[in-house]
Formats: sequence, C-alpha cells, structure tokens
Amino acid sequence: MPLLLLKDLPRYECLLEVAQQFPGLDPSACEVFLHLLRTGDEAFRVTEEHFHAKGLSQGRFTVLMLLYDKTCGETHAFTPAQLAEMSGVTRATMTGLIDTLERDGMVTRRPHPEDRRQLSVELTKKGIARLDDLLPEHFRRIASVMSVLSETERKTMVRLLSKIAASASETFPASVAGGGA
Repeated sequence: MPLLLLKDLPRYECLLEVAQQFPGLDPSACEVFLHLLRTGDEAFRVTEEHFHAKGLSQGRFTVLMLLYDKTCGETHAFTPAQLAEMSGVTRATMTGLIDTLERDGMVTRRPHPEDRRQLSVELTKKGIARLDDLLPEHFRRIASVMSVLSETERKTMVRLLSKIAASASETFPASVAGGGA
C-alpha cells in the first residue's frame, strides 16, 4: 500500500503559498519529504509486484530472509518473538506470517533446543528453494533501480537517509504497539 496517496506532487511554488498560511511549514523540507515518500512507494512497488507474482508478501519475504543465510550455507532458527522484534511487527502479526509460511511448507516450528516451552522457526528445503528462485530477479531489480546513481552518489544517499532515519527515531520514537507487515 502506498505511503503517499498523491498522484502528482505539489510544485514548490504551491508549498511556498501554503507556508504563508502555516508559518511552521518549511517548503523545502516538505518538498524533500514528499519526494522521499514517492521514491519509497516506487521502490516498494517494484519489489511488491515481483513478490506478488511469486505468491509472497513483503512480510513473508522478510521472515524468509531473516531465517536465510546463504553466505554461511546454513539457515537460522529464531523464536517467533525474536522474528517479531527483528522485523518490527507485533507478535500477533508474526504468528500470522509464520502460520501461512508453515501452511505453504516453507518454514517449520520445532521445540526450542534450550527451552522446551518455546518454539523455534526454521526454513524448510522448500523455503530455501523458493528464495533461491526469487532472489536473483529480486537483486536484479534492485540493481536496475539503483543503476542511475554512481557509487559515490549511493554512499552519499545512504549517509543522508541514515541521518533522516536517526532524526525521525530521536524526534518521534516508535510506539510500543509495533507495526504491521
């Protein structure tokens, strides 16, 4: 679902006019913020379309990736609570994601090796195969979208986006309720 529900962004001149009515409005800050949201929506759309074609949601993909570690040739096992924390969703949301992944045979729940009262979630061979099928095109899409930037521009963008994320977190800390997937 898009974060910015505007088809066309307002021109800078329009933001200057609105600033006359709302003295706290910084036109250049609003312009950058709107472009950031629009860019995030487009990036989300690129991955969402691919995931949808492969029968996955962003949330389910996130869970699979948290459990996947191709570089070590091993998979990870986490409790549902750990997965919820790592992905920034509620435990209830994570339970729903795990339920559908388990129903589709991509993950399994097993008794936790150290605490029998808990469960560990692990990838199955089918889950690994799904990722092995999905990831090459996923990474190709990311590379294609980012190809318009030079390596120096990419590093600058990461630095700037990190500053914005830190400012948002410090100024408006996340609520305890958590987000959805």
